[in-house]
Amino acid sequence: MLHDLINIVKACKKGDQKSQKLLYDIFSPRLYGLCLRYTNNEHEAKDLLQESFIKIFDKLKQFKNQGSLEGWMKRIIINTAMENFRKGSNVLLYHSDAHIENVQLRYEHVLEELNSKDLLQMVQSLSPQYRAVFNLYAIEGYNHQEIACMLGISEGTSKSNLSRAREMLKKKINQEVNIKFTQVI
Repeated sequence: MLHDLINIVKACKKGDQKSQKLLYDIFSPRLYGLCLRYTNNEHEAKDLLQESFIKIFDKLKQFKNQGSLEGWMKRIIINTAMENFRKGSNVLLYHSDAHIENVQLRYEHVLEELNSKDLLQMVQSLSPQYRAVFNLYAIEGYNHQEIACMLGISEGTSKSNLSRAREMLKKKINQEVNIKFTQVI
């Protein structure tokens, strides 16, 4: 498979459309999941995936077969998502919302009933700035300094947005757990 992938990438670098389709077919299902985490819905995720693959094919000649091709592609998707985020947001990312009450999760045994689709929808329901910081920090593993540079914000704003995103997710999870708990009773 690795040898085949190397040949597919070589052909893509030469502009072979059949190979580009093959590469897309191999990686798009996995990369689509990443796109979903940075968008509000499936339509936006598909747009992000398409836009990212255009960049991937355009920049593929820069890939030197060092490291993971999938990791390189993920980086392009994340960068594209951050570019789109910056274009759509001309406002300061720090919001002086009222302090979000610290919610303690109860009914932990019901948490097991939450599935990945429920959790994805909760993340997607966050505001774009909170979702971006949450994904970059909690999912992708970037630190606050890197996030601040990527989003053009201060480290303090990154930390604040992450804290608020976590509290909002806790609240949403708690609400969902309470709903499921009352259904069990």
